[in-house]
Amino acid sequence: MTHDYKQKTFKAGIALAMLLMVPAVAFAQINLGSAASYAILAASTITSTGATTIAGDVGLSPGTAITGMPIGQPLPGTIHAADASSLQAQLDLGTAYTFVTGMTCTTPMTGVDLGGKTLLPGVYCFDTSAGLTGILNLNAAGDTAAVFVFQMGSTLTTAALSAVVLSNGAQANHVWWQIGSSATLGAGCAMQGSLLTHVSATLGAAATVNGRVLAQIGAITMSANAITGFGGVVTPTAKTSWGKVKAQYR
Repeated sequence: MTHDYKQKTFKAGIALAMLLMVPAVAFAQINLGSAASYAILAASTITSTGATTIAGDVGLSPGTAITGMPIGQPLPGTIHAADASSLQAQLDLGTAYTFVTGMTCTTPMTGVDLGGKTLLPGVYCFDTSAGLTGILNLNAAGDTAAVFVFQMGSTLTTAALSAVVLSNGAQANHVWWQIGSSATLGAGCAMQGSLLTHVSATLGAAATVNGRVLAQIGAITMSANAITGFGGVVTPTAKTSWGKVKAQYR
């Protein structure tokens, strides 16, 4: 009996030590730094046609041409064109983009259309392009901290009226799209999460984004869209449940 107790105590001690030894892994974050407050961030130009609405900052650097932005937009938010804020945001975006690109792929999906799929948290990777036709369901399985990452070597293209839906606790601010070149959202598409593109993004008529559209070296083109940013939210990339550890030694 004494031996069993000591063995359980020893195991619990090891578990606790391991938990304390890996904070960098357990609590690593996708952190956009100063770019987190931006709903729209581009490098060359930002163009809008129609009644686009934006909640969050709008930034451009090093370019200066922002055209077609409706009066009163963004709301709330501030426009930054080739100033210190937008320059720093672009630098921070580059750092975050590199971090997300380097995350370990858990599920290769090259050649698979995302439409009609229900996916659990993980890092999904495409060697080249990725497409969405229809509905993609992201199922957090009850974990509101669950993270979904999509990595693609080149483009992301979504069809008209396609949608990303969130279920069982999934949160849009924990959904990330790392896009090797450019993103094109079809008319009426309903997107969730932060789009981090290396080059540019084009939003079709009436497409919506519950998240951010951030482009490193190119333009962002909008057409009567609705973009709702997340402010300064950061996202944990893994979590450790202390409750699960304790349960092993009861």
